[in-house]
Amino acid sequence: MNRTLIWIAASFFALIGLVYAMSRPGGSTVPRQPKLNADGSEASIMLFCAASNRAVMEAIKERYEDECGTRVDIQYGPSQTLLSSIEVAGQGDLFLPADDSYLAMAEEKGFVAETIPIAKMRAVVAVAKGNPKGIKSLADLKRDDVRLVLANPETAAIGKVTKDVLSAQSKWSDLEASTVAVRATVNEVVSDIAIGAADAGIVYDAVLHTFEDVDQVVIDDLKEASSTIALGVVKSTEQPTTALHFARYVTAQDRGLELYEQYGFGVEGGDQWAETPELSVFAGSMLRPAIEDTIREFEEREGVKVNRVYNGCGILVAQMKAGQKPDAYFACDLEFMNQVHDLFPEPVSVSNNELVILVQRGNPKNIRSLKDLSREGLRVGIGHEKQCAMGWITQNTFREGGVQQEIMPNVTVQTPTGDMLVNQLQTGSLDAAVAYLSNAAGAADFLDAIRIEGIECSTAIQPWAVAKESPYPQLASRLFERICSVESQDTFKSEGFSWQLEPAGR
Repeated sequence: MNRTLIWIAASFFALIGLVYAMSRPGGSTVPRQPKLNADGSEASIMLFCAASNRAVMEAIKERYEDECGTRVDIQYGPSQTLLSSIEVAGQGDLFLPADDSYLAMAEEKGFVAETIPIAKMRAVVAVAKGNPKGIKSLADLKRDDVRLVLANPETAAIGKVTKDVLSAQSKWSDLEASTVAVRATVNEVVSDIAIGAADAGIVYDAVLHTFEDVDQVVIDDLKEASSTIALGVVKSTEQPTTALHFARYVTAQDRGLELYEQYGFGVEGGDQWAETPELSVFAGSMLRPAIEDTIREFEEREGVKVNRVYNGCGILVAQMKAGQKPDAYFACDLEFMNQVHDLFPEPVSVSNNELVILVQRGNPKNIRSLKDLSREGLRVGIGHEKQCAMGWITQNTFREGGVQQEIMPNVTVQTPTGDMLVNQLQTGSLDAAVAYLSNAAGAADFLDAIRIEGIECSTAIQPWAVAKESPYPQLASRLFERICSVESQDTFKSEGFSWQLEPAGR
């Protein structure tokens, strides 16, 4: 063989190798070099994962390590055992139990920070291929000729869920008495059936995906027995950004969730995958001092970018109607959320902020009420009715108070934000302004705020919503969770807002 033929053959096999690499799950190409920490050690994270998720998580681990370069160490086991390990050892970066009730317990104990939903599993009866015992009901599991194996309710999620559902129907005790063996994990139950050591067992349907010699039987008594799988970030982790990077990968619709679906789990939703996602948030200007620091801390912890646009809500609505599509919108008032209801169908009311009359420190013009703003010679500033919620609410308040015709001749400036009015008061170009109480926060050295009494519409309600077409609904929801944190609520209150949203029950 001459050199030309050798070169052609070598090129051919190299091309085959490249095509093979590109055809790997996720379209990954050549595996990356391992990612290194600042001290030169190999970057890695530790995941405590339920045994029921072993098969799919091994596939995700391989794909993630190839694509992102960070090693994933995984300890598999029963959900309760894993939770106890985190509690006792205080180690690990992530916790993935087979049922989210374990995450709720971990959260109550203060072990978990963020939780991200992944998939669902349902309880079924596992039997040998072809169902040779003819099992069709719960009664069949109690027959003398059926060797029934169950997972331990004290350690395994499927055992706990089965016991809870059947106990509610007063059917657990009889079934438990018919059991010939109890196993620590759901995988051990399925293995017993696969090798012929048992005839039936109650397991999660998704676990059977990798067992070719085992069938499933769905029975009515277990129709309420299902589990939601979610991934929790361990609060004590020293590398939350790395942990959240892997969590986003696992829960991305075009990465981890794609594999979860292939392995038989029930999947819906999920974000698009991006190495560094960019979230777009539109917010009324009045909200900036209340949320800016929280957003900055969120960016740092998550390792993402949040592009925020603060402006008058009338201007923001006009931009959205012209085609701009933020992932989330935090409006100054419900009226301006309602104008883009088609983009944000599920808003929640978060806080409220009342209109006040702002005057120079010491109130040299002796202004006590809205009616006083109509006195001859006063220079009054208000929000622009078309450009911001504040202006729109101000006009409603004037009308409701019966003083609109008297005050408007004294209005010398209308601005899109309250901050501009405060600046003009500070320079002495205005005698009074109608603005939000939050606009006066931090200006107590040179401004006084006079409350507007007896006019209900003078209070604005601030709603938050995630866009229905956002590629990052989960990321946006986690940002909202941070905005709803106790620390963030304190910031809202210090900036003149009243917190309105009730905490979500878990």
